[in-house]
Amino acid sequence: MADIVFLIPLMPLLGFTILFITLGNLPKPLVGLVGVGSIAISAIVVLLVGLEFLSLQEPQAYSVSLYTWMNLGGFTPKVSFYIDGLTLTMMFVITGVGLLIHIYSALFMYDDDDYSRFFSYMNLFVSAMLVLVLADNLLLLFVGWEGVGLCSYLLVGFWHFDSNNGAAARKAFVVTRIGDTAMALGMFLLFLHLGTLDFQPMAHKAAVLWQPGDSTITIACLLLVGGAVGKSAQLPLQTWLPDAMAGPTPVSALIHAATMVTAGVYLIARTHGLFLLAPTALLVVAIIGAITLLMAAFTAMTQTDIKRILAYSTISQIGYMFLALGVGAWSSAIFHLMTHAFFKALLFLGAGAVIYSLHHEHNIFRMGGLRKKMPVAFWSFLIGSAALAALPLTSGYFSKDAILISAFQQPDFGIWFWGAGILGALLTAIYSFRLFFIVFFGEMKTEPEQPAGWLMAGPLVILCLLAAAGGWLVVPVSDVFPVAGAIDHSGLVPLVTTSIPVVGVIIAYLIFLRHSFDVQPMLDSAAGQLLIRFWFSHWGMDWLYNRMIVKPYVTVTQFNKRDVVDSLYQFIAETILLAHDFVTTSQTGQMRTYAVVMVAGLVVIFAIFVGLFTGVQP
Repeated sequence: MADIVFLIPLMPLLGFTILFITLGNLPKPLVGLVGVGSIAISAIVVLLVGLEFLSLQEPQAYSVSLYTWMNLGGFTPKVSFYIDGLTLTMMFVITGVGLLIHIYSALFMYDDDDYSRFFSYMNLFVSAMLVLVLADNLLLLFVGWEGVGLCSYLLVGFWHFDSNNGAAARKAFVVTRIGDTAMALGMFLLFLHLGTLDFQPMAHKAAVLWQPGDSTITIACLLLVGGAVGKSAQLPLQTWLPDAMAGPTPVSALIHAATMVTAGVYLIARTHGLFLLAPTALLVVAIIGAITLLMAAFTAMTQTDIKRILAYSTISQIGYMFLALGVGAWSSAIFHLMTHAFFKALLFLGAGAVIYSLHHEHNIFRMGGLRKKMPVAFWSFLIGSAALAALPLTSGYFSKDAILISAFQQPDFGIWFWGAGILGALLTAIYSFRLFFIVFFGEMKTEPEQPAGWLMAGPLVILCLLAAAGGWLVVPVSDVFPVAGAIDHSGLVPLVTTSIPVVGVIIAYLIFLRHSFDVQPMLDSAAGQLLIRFWFSHWGMDWLYNRMIVKPYVTVTQFNKRDVVDSLYQFIAETILLAHDFVTTSQTGQMRTYAVVMVAGLVVIFAIFVGLFTGVQP
């Protein structure tokens, strides 16, 4: 099957090309067929390649080289794809979940005038994401990396007639470019010292050249972390993701829950050979994950927009993945990446079904009582919320439990990382079931009108099964990462880890459904209002960046509106023009004028010579 691997990213790219060159002139059923069909073919090829790889008694990673990209001074990067267990896991998630989201979108977006443009962007995104995970070297990975950044900009700002959507798209593009710049610098540093950007040779040469903890490899890995936190919306570059909810709901499900935001996790996992030589960088990754998961969880507690709650939940769950990477639980991080794709795509698509049926209402306090009116969405949210909260036996339980216990077993700061993860798990259970109880129980605020069709209900049912039972799947990455220590499930720590999400659900039940506790006086107090405003604003991160970066930059640009550097060149140009005007004006074409000028010149020259020889000043 190695000879058909190139079809995996090619088919979505072909779908994009067809939809792009037809300029929206195809009938909508044909647009849906091209948009969904291209992803379906790619998913079938992934399935065939994966089955062949996993059927081997001892699967061996292999590369498929298409051609040499360039040859510059001995630098010969190739367009080459690398297949191993990590690549397969990512491709199954991208094409499998991506296909379900495309099927869902065929109905959700059907009434949109730019139906064809939407699917062309979605196909291009999937193609770029597949290039990213298939790449055999950092340079080709960076091509896919920038491709998904471009598609994110296009899809977040898809409804560009609203200026707020355009602002959200620009914010996503600019913030992630900051991280991309750091990543590019890391690539330059690695190539300068190693002479290659191919993953396997790079890891081998790094192990020979550097000792663990050397400053050069630490700096290079920290620069790669800069790229990862930008794309995966982690501290300090997480501010773009909540605003990115301005895009259509299927975009939120595909790009900002299941695939693109996990690119940073994949980058660190793929370059784990380098990070093992930089323990300081790994510690930074763990600290970033722990802080981010708590900040986002507190913020999600205060939100009222159904999609923004899920957006902050995404930031928090990716924080768990970063925490796992930082403590060396590589397989657990990828396992949580996969299960998170299942239950978060389910929640976003379930939210889309609710929004679709409630006249595009987003405020959860204007919903309520939808349990009987929307049974598919109800069960989707119940299963998705249970998996998000990591209730026992759900997919999220198996992956998050492994992360938390691995964090506790980390020798230096294990108790702190575990404590942060436990607090985050408690908050996750509370805010996820707060959302569930408010939307589907109580008094109905808005009557649903448009029932979701089978194109929307079908993917939800499949994702329900994956979110419920996906924890029993095995990610084939045991041969990719170094052997980790056994997870100890004995003692009090695993019991607490398992019990905390259940406690969180009980708290949410008592407060938001039974109303057994009146928390309103506490919320209305001065301290309560201050905390709510602080958490609602995501800990004032946007305010801080606006004051420290955006406003000073705008002030400088306004002061330098005409550009000092351009003024210098403008002065030179105007001087030359003046000289030209003088010369052209003096050329009258009259012989008398020329004769007078010549005689005057001779008189001046004669006077100078007389002065020089006689000592008399002219």
